[in-house]
This record gives sequence, structure tokens and C-alpha cells, in this order.
Amino acid sequence: MKLAPLGDKVVLKQLEAEETTKSGLILTSSSKEKPQEAIVVAVGPGGLVGDHNVEMVLKEGDRVIFPRYGAMEIKFEGEEYLVMRQNDILAVVKD
Repeated sequence: MKLAPLGDKVVLKQLEAEETTKSGLILTSSSKEKPQEAIVVAVGPGGLVGDHNVEMVLKEGDRVIFPRYGAMEIKFEGEEYLVMRQNDILAVVKD
């Protein structure tokens, strides 16, 4: 089964926090802060949302930066995901 978001929504899989810092310190689970970075796992069809036509520019596999607050957290088939509007995504990470 696969998640299929509606309208201008995207489904994100949040990246895990690093176990060690750049200087080599090992972090405990309580001191790790979840990054605001995620991978897009599903994209809605866009189209007419309210009275605005929304073109979806994100695609599955994009790495994005999102705001700390504003995503809805969901659990689906034992996995945790975030769902938010494409317009609320802050940036796409390019290689």
C-alpha cells in the first residue's frame, strides 16, 4: 500500500539525526535534535486548490528543508511521516 496525498500536499520522510558531531562527540538519544531535512516520498496532483491553480514542482526523491512547525505527523504501516503543503517547504537541497 502507498500513501497518495491529495491536492497540494507532499509526504516527507524525516532524516535521522547524526550519531556523532563533526568534532567527533557521540550524542545520546536525548540530546539529538531531529534535522529539518527530509526526503519527499509522495506528491499530490496539484491542480485547483481553493481558487488557485497549484503546479507541483517537487517530485519523489527530492531532499527538502521544512519549517520546524507546520507539518502534520502521521504513522502509516509502522513508519512515521510528515505531511504538509508544497508551499510550506522552505527549500530543495541540490547537489
